[in-house]
Amino acid sequence: MAAAEPAQAVAERAGPVFMLEIITPERRVLSEEVTSLVVPTADGYVGVLAHHAPMVAGVAIGVLRYRRDDAWHAVAVSGGFMEVADNRAVVLARTAELAGEIDVMRAEAALQRARERLADRSAGIDHTRAENAMLRALARIRAAGH
Repeated sequence: MAAAEPAQAVAERAGPVFMLEIITPERRVLSEEVTSLVVPTADGYVGVLAHHAPMVAGVAIGVLRYRRDDAWHAVAVSGGFMEVADNRAVVLARTAELAGEIDVMRAEAALQRARERLADRSAGIDHTRAENAMLRALARIRAAGH
């Protein structure tokens, strides 16, 4: 039995378009026709192409990638939900930042603070919160291409 292809490799073969919307509580981050989408979920990355079967998935902290005009674009997301139906994917994210919007110096500072908190073993530190802050900072840095 052959190994499963990575989601991005499958998505690269796309041709037809579908609508992608990324929405946060504060704003509509993106609303465009795309040829493919790769989304971080709790179970790994999921690839979406045009005419995908209907599905709902939880979105994890990470880098969402979409292909438009023969180029891949990145968005840092920090949790939420995705619904795919009727040739449309809607991502409802807690936060989402397009690669060009990310302040890399600020993300690197947040990463350093999170690492310092994780290294501190005192009882007053919420390690789950610090770990999530670290994952968000890493996603922002990766989405920005650094």
